[in-house]
This record gives sequence, C-alpha cells and structure tokens, in this order.
Amino acid sequence: MLLDVHVHLFPPAVVERIEKYLVKDEFLAQICSSPRQKYASAEDLLAEMDKCGVDKAVISGFASSDQGLCREMNDYVLDAARANPQKLMPMAVVYPLDPGMEKEIQRCHEAGAVGVGELFPWGQKFDLEGREAGKLASICQQRNLPLLLHINEIVGHYYAGKGDVSIKEAANFAAKYPELTLIYAHWGGGLLFYELMPELKEQLQNVYYDTAASPFLYHKNIYRVAREIGILHKVLFATDYPLLSPRRYLRELEEAGLTDHELAMIKGENAAKLFLASRRP
Repeated sequence: MLLDVHVHLFPPAVVERIEKYLVKDEFLAQICSSPRQKYASAEDLLAEMDKCGVDKAVISGFASSDQGLCREMNDYVLDAARANPQKLMPMAVVYPLDPGMEKEIQRCHEAGAVGVGELFPWGQKFDLEGREAGKLASICQQRNLPLLLHINEIVGHYYAGKGDVSIKEAANFAAKYPELTLIYAHWGGGLLFYELMPELKEQLQNVYYDTAASPFLYHKNIYRVAREIGILHKVLFATDYPLLSPRRYLRELEEAGLTDHELAMIKGENAAKLFLASRRP
C-alpha cells in the first residue's frame, strides 16, 4: 500500500477569489503570492494518485487565521472524501486562536475527519507553550485524533513559509502531552536526529515524522540515517502535493538502500496504524 499522509487541496471557488484572502491573511499571502504557486483540486489529486500508484491520501485544506476560510476548506475536503471514501481521508484545519476551534473539530470529526492539520504555529501565530495550543492538544487527545504540525528546520536557505518555531519548542510540546499522537511535518525540522539521545527517544515516542518536501531539504541518505537512529517505524510517506509529485519521493526511496520491508513501512504500513483504524466519536 502507498499512503500519502500530507496533501493540500484548495477549493476551486477559493482559488477564484484568492486575492480576497491574501489581503486578510499575512501568512497565506506569503505562501500563495508567488506566480508559481500550485493549487490542486480533488480531481487533480485523484488523477495524480492514479498516475503514481498512490492508494490512499490524507487530505486537508490550508490552515489560516481566518476560521471562516478554514471551515470552507474543511467542507471541501470532507465532501471530497465522502465522494471517494476508498482513496481519500480528510483532516480538519482550524485556527487555534478562534473561540470556535473546538466546535469545528467536533463537526469535522463527526463528519469523518481522521486528524487535525496541517497547522502552522508560526504562520497562524499560536504559541506551542500557550493556552490555545494546550486546548488544541487536549481536544485531539480526547478524540484520539493525530495532530499534524508544520515544523521546519531553522537553518539553511529561506523559502516562503519558513518559520522560526524551534525543535526545542516541538520537543517540549511532545513532552507536555505524551499521550497525544503528533506528526511533525518535514522531518520535524531535524528533531528526529535528537532521538539518538535516550531521554529524547522516550520523550518523543508518540511523535511521527513525515517526509513532506524532503527532496528540497535533505539528501536521500536521510532514510538510512533514520534507520540507524531506530525510528523507521515512525516515518510517514508525505508529499505536500501539489508542491511535489509522489514520483520524486518514490525515486529517492528506491535509491535509499532500504529493504523491501523497510520501504513498505514508510510507504504505508506506519501510516495505516494511525489512520485506518476507526476514529469516529
């Protein structure tokens, strides 16, 4: 099975009036103002999945500081998943500083959402050590919903959306909520390397790392490094589509020097344990 845990869809109706939202949301403007910005509909994704042999995808809209836009994004991915239940699994995006966050998570969960995210602590301006993040963690934990957070490396080249949330903050958040299933996008900004420290390995046992944007960030040897660290069982195949096609990741995976069993873990077995069990309330 090939299961992509990190895909972003934009409702076509939102794309048509995207300029309206860019004016209102500084972070969204950073991401979407580039003339090279790609938008994908459910139909685009399904065609790409068929072309690349992806069996299932976990889909979300794009989280912003406009809870109304988050709701519109959620409606679209929920509808897409209802229409394609064998291929698509929806996640909910929310604005943690909005007082309606809990109700929106409840609404989406009852409609079939299998998790919450991808959320952006830096871009949406919520502090991982703050009260709102704690409430978010508690809601997800109570509902047994994985929480996908954008955690990027804070060194190296700049790109749109690169924030300054540190791996220390990410590690502390995981330690504060040890029963919460966390997925840290983009290899957790490098947090995975610190699992060589015994106390961090214990602290991060419920933290998973997705591979979104990996070809732009790390050499393909990172997969073998993850094996040496002993965390391959926590690595999740993720493309950040439409940023990159699954084919780019699959080529690197096949060249990474892993066994067939290890490849199967990353491509879908690890994710299946998180997302294919029923998570309805």
